[in-house]
Amino acid sequence: MNAEFMNAISELEKEKGIDKEILLEAIEQALVAAYKRHFGANHSVRVAVDRETGESQIFAQRSVVETMSDPGTEIELTEARQTRPTYEIGDVFESCVTPKTFGRIAAQTAKQVVVQRIREAERGAIFNQYADKSNEMMQAVVKYVEKGYVYVEMGRIEGILPPSEQIPGERYSVNDRIRVYVLEVKKTSRGPQIVVSRSHPGLVKRLFETEVPEIQNGLVLVKSIAREAGQRTKIAMHSRDEEVDPIGACVGQRSSRIERVVEELRGEKIDIIKWSADPVEYISNALRPAQAVMVNISEGEKIARVVVPDNQLSLAIGKEGQNARLAAKLTGWKIDIKNRGQIMQQELFGEEAEEQD
Repeated sequence: MNAEFMNAISELEKEKGIDKEILLEAIEQALVAAYKRHFGANHSVRVAVDRETGESQIFAQRSVVETMSDPGTEIELTEARQTRPTYEIGDVFESCVTPKTFGRIAAQTAKQVVVQRIREAERGAIFNQYADKSNEMMQAVVKYVEKGYVYVEMGRIEGILPPSEQIPGERYSVNDRIRVYVLEVKKTSRGPQIVVSRSHPGLVKRLFETEVPEIQNGLVLVKSIAREAGQRTKIAMHSRDEEVDPIGACVGQRSSRIERVVEELRGEKIDIIKWSADPVEYISNALRPAQAVMVNISEGEKIARVVVPDNQLSLAIGKEGQNARLAAKLTGWKIDIKNRGQIMQQELFGEEAEEQD
């Protein structure tokens, strides 16, 4: 190390924001380990790096004692005072033991420490840049797929799309451009990494926010989302302005806005529901495209009993119960659906049972 090297460290402090003194202390610690490794020393030593010239010196450290038992770690008081009369028992006595060949080792070690600290600083800067991206949507490019995990490039940072966060049935190829929802930004041994999702309901919300200006300016609010990724999503919208239709705003002219969302989600069906503070109206809307004839609610149990036309029972329930299941998730109510025929049958049998009694 020399003065030129020290100047370079000063420049690093300005460019990378790496504290010069912290870096030099790290170099000194690394030089202690390098000295012990190369010269087989097992006694305590200290390394001092001159802040101007870059010259490094090794100082062996021994405890000042009354009577010495280990010459490698101790020195008698009388001997220590020959160097400096002010020594007292318990002080640390230092003597320079810098080998002639230590300069080359010191330079190599210092460069390694600097490179490592630069890498750590860059990783820290990248982490700080992306640390507040959680719950946001970002553009990503597929780099490679390995054991079901999809690794994506997101600017200066790598993202990982786990199998559990992928849209079922969706295929990913190298260089595919996709939008992802950021679940978590974390530090790893390979540097900062983002865990992302394609199946999270938040992705649908962010897509609508991007496509619908009325959501961006706060006129239309996303109140709730229920999603079964790759198949169907129900999203409840509310307008703060009576003159603005929340469903029309989200669909767009000639369905242009919702089509862009559906295209990004590879054809996933999306039902836009008008939110209502009235649970009867909200539950009726949530079961669309089925038409509810009657909705009775039990506030305490949070149960809604819904009656639909005879020919719409299967539509209300949906394939494998999906429509009813999503409506329940969307509204937060347990929904019991029956058609008119079932209700009439229950009433008929109920009356007969009463007559027999």
